[in-house]
Amino acid sequence: MSNGWQPGAGNVHSQPERKEAFMSATEFAITLDCANAAELAAFWSQVLGRPVDPGATGEFAAIGLAGGSDGRPVWMFHKVPETKTAKNRAHVDLITADLAAEVDRVVRLGATRLEDLEESGARWTTLTDPAGNEFDLVAQPAG
Repeated sequence: MSNGWQPGAGNVHSQPERKEAFMSATEFAITLDCANAAELAAFWSQVLGRPVDPGATGEFAAIGLAGGSDGRPVWMFHKVPETKTAKNRAHVDLITADLAAEVDRVVRLGATRLEDLEESGARWTTLTDPAGNEFDLVAQPAG
């Protein structure tokens, strides 16, 4: 079954002679939906060791948006009316030199530990934040 695509027929991927720089998007922020933006931002502020931006409310809060870019991603938190009902299709991975100690620390801050995993020499722990969003703490490889 043909979808109408023909090599060289107006498809930019088939035109290697084109030399214009093309950028469709640049990463800007990690955004999490939640029931209370200020509360979830406070949790992530402690996890990341970064302050919540001034003016946080239950509707919207941010980390790193007000202060300009320091090379780290902006984190934004938006109140939504619905609760989380299924596993996230995307999640955040954070790397740490001491996996066990960092897992203990974020659990004390309010995270829930789901499982410890190891695959192909990589070790990580999957957790959820207080709003139920999954994230992984990954052991930094030795050496």
